[in-house]
Amino acid sequence: MMSRILIRSIVLIFILILVLLIFFANRSPFGKSNSSFASEPKEEITRIEFSEKGNRLTLEKTGESWLINGKIEARKSGVLFIIRILKEIKIKSPVSPELFDSVISGKNIIPVKVKVYEKGRLLKTFLVYKTGSNSYGNIMKMNDSSKPFIVYVPGYDGDIGSGFTLNELFWQPYTIYNLLPSEIASVNFDNLSDTLSSFSIINRNRHFILTGNQSGWDSSLVLRYISYFARVPFESWAFNIEESEKRSIETHNPLYRITVTTTSGKKTILTLWGMVTGKKGHDEIDSDRLLGKTDDKDELFIMRYFDIDPILKKRSYFFPQ
Repeated sequence: MMSRILIRSIVLIFILILVLLIFFANRSPFGKSNSSFASEPKEEITRIEFSEKGNRLTLEKTGESWLINGKIEARKSGVLFIIRILKEIKIKSPVSPELFDSVISGKNIIPVKVKVYEKGRLLKTFLVYKTGSNSYGNIMKMNDSSKPFIVYVPGYDGDIGSGFTLNELFWQPYTIYNLLPSEIASVNFDNLSDTLSSFSIINRNRHFILTGNQSGWDSSLVLRYISYFARVPFESWAFNIEESEKRSIETHNPLYRITVTTTSGKKTILTLWGMVTGKKGHDEIDSDRLLGKTDDKDELFIMRYFDIDPILKKRSYFFPQ
């Protein structure tokens, strides 16, 4: 009889220990309801909503594509970036009430409210306070009355706060030109520091002609040049440049101006300036990047020479050596 009681007691103790281990293994040290920021879909995240100061931006999967506010196809790399953040964010450290008051409340920083869905099912909602007070660019809370935390993505040291933005430009493809040769009516290339190197190309009855009085140019090189407009990307938007600095840049003489007109009559003018790098007082011209702007948008963007070099040709390029 005693052995049966002893066996039952051992079994009960074992079960109790097992339950406690499972409970504490899944328990967050800060309370799961306050600190579980990561979204855990059964299959995949299908909709993300950002809202701030009465404005809202949505990213939603439609078929194999993601749409911005239901109308513009989103940049794939941007969507993959935010989905990685939403799935993998973890707490880096708690934020004291004093620090939160100093860097957030005291500066009247309004949070971005984030909602994450899987096929209509709300997976997660939380608040993102974007700030430069930490290298991850954010402080987050589950709701207004929750504890604040600095969060991060393991293995990524960049600013994840930048991903929580309502700026449509951030989510659009980082592409200036995406044209087939058959879609191009003309290209005017103005080299503003060496005007003799400038040139124009026109599509005349589906044949591309280098304009001017000089003969001897190679038609295959002209066609190759036109083919480079099939994809001309840029690296990122220059959102961090102050408005006063932007105005100053735009008053300076640019290095190049490229005007492309399509067969449908659409004209896109790309203007490029040298990009200054280094600390103030020790400015140098960046040898790897340029600043650019198109006539249909107000924002400057950053371009790598690696991406723009194929269309930065001189007139002499089209003439055999």
